[in-house]
Amino acid sequence: MASVIRILGFALVVVVTASLQAGTDKPLVMEGKKTLYQRVLSVPDARLYESPDRASESSEMTPFSVLYVYQKRDSWIKVGHGSFGETAGWMQSQQTIVWNQALTVSFRDPQDIQRVMLFSTRQSIRQLIDDYDTETYQRLYHAVVNDESSEDSPVIAIQPAAHVDIRENFYLVPIKQYEDIYLGNEQARLLQIATVPLEENNLSDSSLVERSANTRSYRSGIHFVIDSTVSMGPYINRTREAMAKVYSAIEKQGLTNQVSFGLTAYRDNLDQVPELEYLTRRYVSLEQGADVEQFFNRVNELSASAVSSRDFREDAYAGIKSALEDTNWSNYDARYIILITDAGPRESHDSLGATGLNAKALRQLAYDQGVSIWVLHLRTPSAAADHQKAEELYKQVSYYPGIGDFYYGVSLGQVDEFGSVLEILANQITQQVLATTNGVPPIPLAQNNDSKTQLTNLQDRVAKLGNALRMRYIQKESGKPLPRVFNAWMVDRDFMHPERSAVDVRVLLTRDQLSDLKSVMQQVLELAEEGVLSPQNFIDDLKSLAATISRDPSSVAGSTSGSGANLAEMGYMREYIEDLPYTGEVMNLTLESWEEWSAKVQIEFMNRLESKINYYQALHDHTDLWVTPGGGAVSGNSVFPVALDLLP
Repeated sequence: MASVIRILGFALVVVVTASLQAGTDKPLVMEGKKTLYQRVLSVPDARLYESPDRASESSEMTPFSVLYVYQKRDSWIKVGHGSFGETAGWMQSQQTIVWNQALTVSFRDPQDIQRVMLFSTRQSIRQLIDDYDTETYQRLYHAVVNDESSEDSPVIAIQPAAHVDIRENFYLVPIKQYEDIYLGNEQARLLQIATVPLEENNLSDSSLVERSANTRSYRSGIHFVIDSTVSMGPYINRTREAMAKVYSAIEKQGLTNQVSFGLTAYRDNLDQVPELEYLTRRYVSLEQGADVEQFFNRVNELSASAVSSRDFREDAYAGIKSALEDTNWSNYDARYIILITDAGPRESHDSLGATGLNAKALRQLAYDQGVSIWVLHLRTPSAAADHQKAEELYKQVSYYPGIGDFYYGVSLGQVDEFGSVLEILANQITQQVLATTNGVPPIPLAQNNDSKTQLTNLQDRVAKLGNALRMRYIQKESGKPLPRVFNAWMVDRDFMHPERSAVDVRVLLTRDQLSDLKSVMQQVLELAEEGVLSPQNFIDDLKSLAATISRDPSSVAGSTSGSGANLAEMGYMREYIEDLPYTGEVMNLTLESWEEWSAKVQIEFMNRLESKINYYQALHDHTDLWVTPGGGAVSGNSVFPVALDLLP
């Protein structure tokens, strides 16, 4: 009996040992690291093979899949979807891109900056940087822009002339490595990158002709968001009057199907004043607003409320957010929200506000959808005490990268001035549509430094934005995408104006990862507010969350002390943070700096984090923004490059 037990015991040990060994394979560790694994990103058209042989069985990989590297053999790598030992197969190295962090960059709209040039070697661009040789740089730039580059030019590609919208033409620019540099007197980064569009557009000449014949006309969608509280009656009437004139001009120019107007009204918190009847209400959609009769039939139902709201602020952000979420923007090349109000907005920390978003988060939500926000602020005497703060917030929410803010303050709330400005701006947009329809190319605006009025400054920005949107439309319709380049070097700032950034930094997340981030970050804030976390643990949890998101977003669910252990507790914080080219807001936060902050500054910091959490939820719910690289419906595996500024 004893011998039988020994035999059974030995067999059990063998089985357990074999099962443990089957799971002991670990991915390769990054050079110079102890715990961070090597990862790659699959490029479009990549294939997964059963063995390191192109003749073996293979299947197509989903583009932009993140894979762990388990083994390298010549030009092949053995990969797996996770880090727990289960491998998926073999891939050719040239069908992958090093992905040791989740950071990517997107090119900014080249309105106030030059287009980014991509260099073939580090040495060729480094020499220009060290000498700050603007003359040679300009010569190379003009040669490539004019398609006159010589065969031995160090420039292998250039950013397209128009801004490439990631919603329309999804692409990634992964960062392989970087160097801190000085460009003139400005600190900058030299980046080794790849540019990878999700779809390459290799259309033949005949296909381009066919595409041109089926080109949809350039269209503008303008959605008014109007404060309909008790004081707004004269402005609602003047808006109707202005729109009648604008519609008449549109009909005369034959643009009825190319310029559409929508309208959403908003008031304020109903719990405080139920008699306000609604917080937001859409009266006209953009589709309905293409028809003048339908527009006015619906807008004529709008009237100012019979009662006052609680104070001199109203929930303008709720009105903007409603217009963003309830509008189908997909058929419009130029997308505008024009806010009309005589009151300041309710910010993220305002208990009477419905959105939980601050100006920066709301602006980013609009920018993600390609929508610019304009504000006509009626500076009436009754709310004079709030004008300065309201102007500051409205300039933030209406800021458009590379162009400036779209804020106009109507002195003393004069009705005639308001109506005149509204007509001028609406007609300016209409003229941009007409110019595009007639084939008039966008012309760069001359710099005029003469003293200007508030209106002419705003008109200049409208013209600049219109040029950018028209260029984007022409670029999209021409079928010329971002070039695919697997290895190049670039500078992250405008070479001629180093104080201006040439890129936006983003983190590629799946929808499920964003949901995990929101949940974990919410838990950290709740535990801190309840006093469960000490200030040091609170800071460590935030840093751990930020570092994990940048390095390996798939691990975010267990990256804090409340959901596992944070990186500081495990002794990995420095390893994760080192070598990251860009970091978020919390990375420079220390216990000492936290304790030096006043209570007001600490509360503002917490409010910013709360606003980011609410932004994550809003972004998660905007299913039209998410991309499913392998095709199909939006799911937890769909991806979106989230702006680093909105991450912890």
